[in-house]
Amino acid sequence: MSFKNFFTIAAASALLFTVSCRNDDPVVEIPKGDYQNGILISNEGNFGKPNASVSWSNPDFSSVKNEIYQTVNNENLGDVLQSISFNGDLAYLVANNSNKVIVANRYTMKKEKEITDGLKLPRYSTVAGNYLYVTNSSGNTVAVYNLSTNDLVKKLTVTNAAERIVTAGKTVFVENASWGSGNKLTLINSADNTIKKEVTVPAGNIQKTVAYNGSVYTITNDKSAKASYVYQLSEAGDVVKTFTMSNISNAKNLEIDQNKIYFTSGLGVYSMDLNATAAPTDPVFKVTDNSWSTLYGFNVIDGKIYTADAKGFTEASEITVYSTTGTVLKTFKAGMGTNGFYKN
Repeated sequence: MSFKNFFTIAAASALLFTVSCRNDDPVVEIPKGDYQNGILISNEGNFGKPNASVSWSNPDFSSVKNEIYQTVNNENLGDVLQSISFNGDLAYLVANNSNKVIVANRYTMKKEKEITDGLKLPRYSTVAGNYLYVTNSSGNTVAVYNLSTNDLVKKLTVTNAAERIVTAGKTVFVENASWGSGNKLTLINSADNTIKKEVTVPAGNIQKTVAYNGSVYTITNDKSAKASYVYQLSEAGDVVKTFTMSNISNAKNLEIDQNKIYFTSGLGVYSMDLNATAAPTDPVFKVTDNSWSTLYGFNVIDGKIYTADAKGFTEASEITVYSTTGTVLKTFKAGMGTNGFYKN
């Protein structure tokens, strides 16, 4: 064998060894920010005061940080943080009584943009295609923004209220119900931002609407019939399944996690499988009563049930995290008027 051929074979072997070692190396994830891999908590604050805030907890609740937006940006978030939605690395913080949406990095909370055009008492937001949609309770409108520029491109007016808003496929569903009254949903085509149609639920008044795995679910209650309902709607707006909860007249706080439906009624937390043929009649567990603000915030994330007692908006909210069987996992304090929990 010539020296030249020997050198070539040796070099190739070394390269293969290097590649093999590199393929065996563990993949190191570069952190995106201090608030990655945890739960973001929206704190409404007192109406008329700029004390809305965002809290964060790590997955095992050993670290809880409050007022993270103020800490990072050295400014108040605003008056009434109504809701948060996401798109990629961005979070959209809807400040209702400040008439603005703050665009921030969801992992660092660093402010990137502030949207005010077309907003008057904004409530909820969602993303579909190339657009951000924000509902406004004043005027019953949906403001549509270009995701790339955050510029207002259109305003749509719906009948009745413009409240919660969710996305299923290419269709945006607007809840035309507020304060427990209203039985319609407006469907928007995200391809051209036109109203497709209006859907009326079969029975009851809508309490909350969520999206899950390409479908939309809405919970209603009919106090006169002493019954509540969960309707599953297709992207086209057709009712494809109905869950009837007899003798439960005030169901609300609908959430879906790991193919299970959760809701509350009074102090009770109920659950059932998505493929269940019968609705539950008894709660899995009950929370401790503390007046009207006991279940002001509610969500179920990765098999954990998050509840918030807003303490009548006189002090910091108390957060209690439960297992799906009702075991208390952790209790801690967040901001004033906690109204939501979001996986980050």
